[in-house]
Amino acid sequence: MHHPLLDLLTNAAEGRFPAVDGGVTVLPPLAGGWECSVAFTGHAVVATARSADEVLRQGPDGFGASMAPDFLRWLAGPAGFIGVIDAMLYTRGTGTSSLPLRTDADEHPRVKYARQYRSDVRVYGDERGLITIGAGLAGRRELSVEADTHNRGFGTSLIKEAVGLVPEGELLFAAVSPGNARSLRAFLSLGFTPIGSEALIRPA
Repeated sequence: MHHPLLDLLTNAAEGRFPAVDGGVTVLPPLAGGWECSVAFTGHAVVATARSADEVLRQGPDGFGASMAPDFLRWLAGPAGFIGVIDAMLYTRGTGTSSLPLRTDADEHPRVKYARQYRSDVRVYGDERGLITIGAGLAGRRELSVEADTHNRGFGTSLIKEAVGLVPEGELLFAAVSPGNARSLRAFLSLGFTPIGSEALIRPA
């Protein structure tokens, strides 16, 4: 089912952001029991099974409070899962990669991790490492990369390959921990553009 958050993410990638009004838009929960808090410049979006009134009474806003630890814990509940707060980036595919599809990596930790959070995950890779691409937050196409850490520079080349696996002009998203500076610099150097931040929630 098409989730309205996907339209907001697509619009942001095309330069049409929500109003910078400090407000919060409350949407229905995501598929599979997931919820989230997403922050754009001056506006937040919360996808949850809770009512808009309940959410707004907690005092989130579009200036950062929607990512506050206390709010995220309330959203998840006492025993719920809260993912890390990631920077949200996007680029457009180039359709230029010939990286082979991998069917022998189902037990790899990166592949297992990707399938916890995404559907329709496809795995590609070679001696440099693995790429997973699947339907992630609100159904958007997103990737993750697992490079051979013994060879610096493989991460950047794998990200470039991932962009090439997507048809020319089509959107590709990535979620990167701001503290992972090396990874963040690699994505930015290859033309990924930040549009906001996100935290995945799974209430108990």
